[in-house]
Amino acid sequence: MVDFLTAAGHAVLRVPLAEWLPEAGLIGLLHLSPKECLERTGLRALVAELGLPMEEDGAAPAGQSETDRERGRRPETARYADLPVWHSWVRGLGMLVWFVFFLVVPMLGQGSRWTVLVATVGLLLVPGADLVLRALQRSRTHGDALLAEAELVVPAPKVGAGATRRFLDTAAVRVLPGDVVLTNTVGAERWLPLAESHGVTRLVRLVEPSSGAVLGVEFRDRQNAVRAVLPWRWWFAGPKGAENWSRLIDASGLPVSDEKARNSREADRWWQNHTMAADARRMAPVDAKEARQETSWHSVVLGGGEAIVVSLFSVIPLLGLGSDQPLGRVAGVLAALTILAELVPVVAHRLTSRFRLDRPAEPETA
Repeated sequence: MVDFLTAAGHAVLRVPLAEWLPEAGLIGLLHLSPKECLERTGLRALVAELGLPMEEDGAAPAGQSETDRERGRRPETARYADLPVWHSWVRGLGMLVWFVFFLVVPMLGQGSRWTVLVATVGLLLVPGADLVLRALQRSRTHGDALLAEAELVVPAPKVGAGATRRFLDTAAVRVLPGDVVLTNTVGAERWLPLAESHGVTRLVRLVEPSSGAVLGVEFRDRQNAVRAVLPWRWWFAGPKGAENWSRLIDASGLPVSDEKARNSREADRWWQNHTMAADARRMAPVDAKEARQETSWHSVVLGGGEAIVVSLFSVIPLLGLGSDQPLGRVAGVLAALTILAELVPVVAHRLTSRFRLDRPAEPETA
């Protein structure tokens, strides 16, 4: 943590370092010293530019002081929220409405067709909030003019390497005037600054000592720390590999050097003992089952088996489709929409993954 304090010692802003580190989750934070975290996130340079003194305390964050607790003050936390607040509120409200009108009210002897209808409307809010959010995110992603202007470097894998369509369609390196943006096989995006005090300053090609074959490319900063890794056989060993390599060098303007790789006994998986092994593995084709798991909205964002649970909750109102009462039929239609909203994205994701994205696809020849 980095706490910004007032002259009286009250914390007004708290920065969790792990959430500001681009390679968080790809490198063990326990193996990084506080100094390395400050350097890689650029916070040390920021504090110096602001002219603020910095004190480093190796103890765990103490949280609020007694005075702050007494006054009810909490420091603002510079944390990124993956999901907007309204999404959680709408889903929570929907489950509350369903619970009250489908279970509590009938248990009190006040149940009717109206309560079933209201409960069904509440349950529809759960997948409805997901669909609206996903539509908003898709529109914003596709409308990103900044990335559209970047120099694009796509994988050029070696012929016969078994690259998947997901890897060829999704993985990319985009070079902007001040940043390099890396997108891995499952769509996770990472921004690294170029030429800043905490940014990438050079490219290093790792060469197998005995054969001289190039194994990978490292993005390194001023402290010679590895910030990202691209496996060569998946990015630059194919028919268009030389063109891609030249494009990356020209667009980034970074100097290039060669170094002998260590622990490179297995050429196909030379990165096993590398510091950024997790990064190299995701910048290459990922196992089909793992890729489906990591790109599933219900697995990654929501967690658990919500699609099945919510669908089961809708089974009883769904029977209203055969009712001769208008309210019953409306409840049945809403229940059917709820089931479709839950199950169609799951089925579509699995079918697309199995029959297109995770199947071998040879790259285009030069």
